[in-house]
Amino acid sequence: MIIITTRSYPPELGGMQSLMGGLAIHLNQLHPIKVLANSYEGDESYDKKNSFETHRMGGFKILKKYRKFNLLKEVIKNNSVKAIIADHWKSIELITDNISNQIPISCLIHGKEINHPIGSFINKRSINSLTKTKYIIANSEFTKNLATEKGCDPKKIYVINPGISEPQSVSLEADHQAKQIYENSDIKIITVSRFDKRKGIDFSLLALKNIQAIYPNFKYVIVGDGDEEENLKKTTKNLNLENNVIFLKNISFDLKNALLKNSNIFLMPARIEGTSVEGFGISYIEAASYGIPSIAGKDGGAADAVQHNKTGLLCNGYDHSEIYDSLKNIIQNKKYLELGKNAKEFAKKFYWNEIIKKYSNLLSL
Repeated sequence: MIIITTRSYPPELGGMQSLMGGLAIHLNQLHPIKVLANSYEGDESYDKKNSFETHRMGGFKILKKYRKFNLLKEVIKNNSVKAIIADHWKSIELITDNISNQIPISCLIHGKEINHPIGSFINKRSINSLTKTKYIIANSEFTKNLATEKGCDPKKIYVINPGISEPQSVSLEADHQAKQIYENSDIKIITVSRFDKRKGIDFSLLALKNIQAIYPNFKYVIVGDGDEEENLKKTTKNLNLENNVIFLKNISFDLKNALLKNSNIFLMPARIEGTSVEGFGISYIEAASYGIPSIAGKDGGAADAVQHNKTGLLCNGYDHSEIYDSLKNIIQNKKYLELGKNAKEFAKKFYWNEIIKKYSNLLSL
């Protein structure tokens, strides 16, 4: 048996959630697994669809952590456990040496959670936790280099990009709903992400204000939620973009996929905000699988997910005029159609049937 212990897991939406959900489903095809995850609204119906056992932890954050560790010990005691895979260094922080000496531990790293000043309390905590691992799995070359710089053992670090499911067909109802949302707009732009400053939605809105003067009939759909939601809605109002911008949250996977399918451009010019960094950007690949090119920030690990001038454009996420230039460039002569074809082909190398082989080889399954 393989145990997956994770803080981020479906049905909660997000890149890490999609990654851990996909990893569990595809790993289970190779080896029996058990998932230890946090509770989330709608988790019962999600878990019933899977052929493996998922244990959910509710309550306060610190209590979840201890409950999960106690359950982990119980599972190890009653089963032959071949490996433990974690989504985050905090998920293995309580694991003791007698467990890590017996069972190989792999921990995924994503960028933001390890990007702390060297020698700081949180840096020491993360490095101490990661010393328990046999393998550290980085989502990009950028994240691998960052982890090495912050004190991780480079000999333990392997790059395996996040996997995605092949694009699913969408229901007629969701497709119709997506078309209604976009109405008869000439340009259909979408962002699917948490509302964090580093995602660059604020500067995207400033760039789109200038785009409005040339292409007034565009729609920008922003799917997600987070701390910046109210600020972004205020910015939209102040820029008189309320007729162009639509905020959506808590939508179904079906509608999310339908919106991607009906879009022309995926816009997320991520930037580094303090220690917060985009280590890869699975959303770019999900969009690419539907033939949608991306405009991404050139800082962080986006270069692993977006090939400049081939599957999308990389720009300076700190500069809204450069985001505007990228938007104008990709819209003119419908360049997004050519880049979208390339993106669709590029996305195939990230399909789970390819990515899971890398996990299988690394873990000797």
